[in-house]
Amino acid sequence: MKKIAVFTSGGDAPGMNACVRAVVRTAIYKGLEVFGIMRGYNGMIQGDIVPMKSNSVSNIIQKGGTILKSARSKEFMTAEGRKKAYENLQKLGIEGLVAIGGDGTFRGAVEFYKEFGIPTVGCPGTIDNDLYGTDYTIGYDTAVNTALEAIDKIRDTADSHDRVFFIEVMGRDSGYIAIACGIAGGAEIVMVPEILMSTAEVAQILQAGWKRSKTSSIVIVAEGDEEGGAQEVADKIRQMMPNQFDIRVTTLGHIQRGGSPTARDRLLASRLGYAAVEGLLAGYKNVMAGIINDQVVYTPFEDTFQKVKPISQEMMELVKILSI
Repeated sequence: MKKIAVFTSGGDAPGMNACVRAVVRTAIYKGLEVFGIMRGYNGMIQGDIVPMKSNSVSNIIQKGGTILKSARSKEFMTAEGRKKAYENLQKLGIEGLVAIGGDGTFRGAVEFYKEFGIPTVGCPGTIDNDLYGTDYTIGYDTAVNTALEAIDKIRDTADSHDRVFFIEVMGRDSGYIAIACGIAGGAEIVMVPEILMSTAEVAQILQAGWKRSKTSSIVIVAEGDEEGGAQEVADKIRQMMPNQFDIRVTTLGHIQRGGSPTARDRLLASRLGYAAVEGLLAGYKNVMAGIINDQVVYTPFEDTFQKVKPISQEMMELVKILSI
């Protein structure tokens, strides 16, 4: 293998630039030519592919977002779109890909290999931490810290006004961000998609806290929870317990996806970018490089999105114990 390309796809995550940097510099160190594909699969289809040098990735390790840009590509879901992408890679002699993204990115890579035989090694770039095959995904730690900073500030207001705040965090169908923020932010309740908690249970916990003279509370709601988002849950509690609590709702939203990555995310991204290039050179294909128990592992793409990454029951128990 002499030529490879790297791209970022799907939602952006802090640390993607650190990963791109590691891929580019590892490839150059190993004697490879390396290209950057702009805007994910869209750029592959449009031929927006640029050669990368060592100085192409200077001064980016600390930056959020992605210098390669990102996009979701409907055209790549079609056979015609994938054929265009393959032809553009062929023109440049690109023999392997490093894909930094989530499950949608990896699903696309699987189809691409079936049709054209281009091997891909993935790096898990998503704040949701929902991919099987790695303890942590690139961007997760930064997203938690960003959300936690906001939650700490909201708690000051909740305490000052004796209010109950329902705070919605991101994570799609995963409760990893919610549970980490709940424990680190001292929340009284955490609602996650993996574990059913009814609004009746929420009301009961709030009522019990009120009887113990707890005058303010924080309820963290993962955006994919079965009972709905923070606004919907808060509305249900208002109907069940009218005039008992002064309730407010905050949706943190996309601030969790931006910002300078933490040291932990920079280290993780650097290790995974290096591991992805090493994986390609070792002949791996259609696998994701991940870190489990501080060791690099390669997991088939199909496993990363077909197998469920479970929430720790110990962590959920910890929420309950520490909120009394």
